[in-house]
Amino acid sequence: MLRVTVLVSGGGTNLQAILDAIADGTITNARVVRVISNSKKAYALERAAKAGIPAVCVTRADYPEKEAFNAALLAAIQESEADLVVLAGCLVVIPQCIVDAYPNRIINIHPALIPSFCGTGYYGLRVHEAVLARGVKVTGATVHFVDGGTDTGPILLQKAVAVQQGDTAEELQQRVMREAEWLLLPRAIDLIANGKVRVEDGRALISD
Repeated sequence: MLRVTVLVSGGGTNLQAILDAIADGTITNARVVRVISNSKKAYALERAAKAGIPAVCVTRADYPEKEAFNAALLAAIQESEADLVVLAGCLVVIPQCIVDAYPNRIINIHPALIPSFCGTGYYGLRVHEAVLARGVKVTGATVHFVDGGTDTGPILLQKAVAVQQGDTAEELQQRVMREAEWLLLPRAIDLIANGKVRVEDGRALISD
């Protein structure tokens, strides 16, 4: 049984998608063992409580030194004995010490089709604002492994979503979540939990 620890920052809609997928059998051989938030106000903490999942908050405000925060976040993950770390709307830049401790065992959901609209500064609503400003016709979401860069790890899954004329950034964000993010992240976890993913030469490969 794959032990999954989920890192969050806000509302936790992707967390809820994971929990629902475990409940209905879309995700098999996996369970969420801990939720970690970097914000005490994150509604995701309430979602975890309602599901009976242990949750903790590790916030930068409690640690004057960045290194101390990084160490506390790593400790919170290690305490959960996680097999897989899932960044589900987590706005923390994952420090190298955590990447090194969990090689090819951290995945992230990004609200665009990497390598477009990704990297430093592209997160949350900013991604969708940039998509609309550029005038592209297709966007989507990407699940990728986390390495030492920003959105540079091996791509595991992607799904395209149409941009509609007249979209606001908020409308596009909701469509990308509904049509891509909430489907891709559970599928990625299920594939990993069932031993169908391997990383070779910087590429994520899926077996039948």
